Amino acid sequence: MITGSFFGFAKKFALPTAILMTISACSIGSFGGGADTATSPLAQTSPDPTQISQVQSSALPAIATVCPPIKVRQGGEAIFSYQPNRIGDASALNYQAVIDGQSRNCVVSNGLITVNIGVVGRMLLGPNSTSKSLELPLRFAVERNEIAVFSQLYKVPVSVSPPDRSTEFVKVVENVAIPYLGGEEIVIWVGFDPRS
Repeated sequence: MITGSFFGFAKKFALPTAILMTISACSIGSFGGGADTATSPLAQTSPDPTQISQVQSSALPAIATVCPPIKVRQGGEAIFSYQPNRIGDASALNYQAVIDGQSRNCVVSNGLITVNIGVVGRMLLGPNSTSKSLELPLRFAVERNEIAVFSQLYKVPVSVSPPDRSTEFVKVVENVAIPYLGGEEIVIWVGFDPRS
């Protein structure tokens, strides 16, 4: 499930699109409730350890349902770098970068949601910039009931080869594990974080 204006750039970003498409399918499982043990005819039974082990080994997760939404943090969709003391002056722009699309893939197993998260974007050099290589500060975070359970800043290396003045970038974060009991509100966030 790809969000954002991802497909509008399919021709221009064929490789980044292909990479994100590989993690775009949503396959999250959920756990259903069992019988009320107080009224169940099996409430008084006492299985031995061998029987418990057999049941646990044959148990399967529930059918896939939904994957938590992925959103770009407000104010984190773009980043601008200026020469010292000239913020906002277009002629002093070193570079700017924007997020064009984001995607995620989720699987539930043993009380955890395991998430792979991907972002694709563009970086453009400013009018007088001579930088050909730089690092973009991109943060990935996951909130569970409005509490951060994962937050990591990545320095994404980007290089521009003359005579080009722009390039695409892709960043994928794999195997982020989130405790999941069922019914929690989980949101995946991405965005540039120049403060870090």
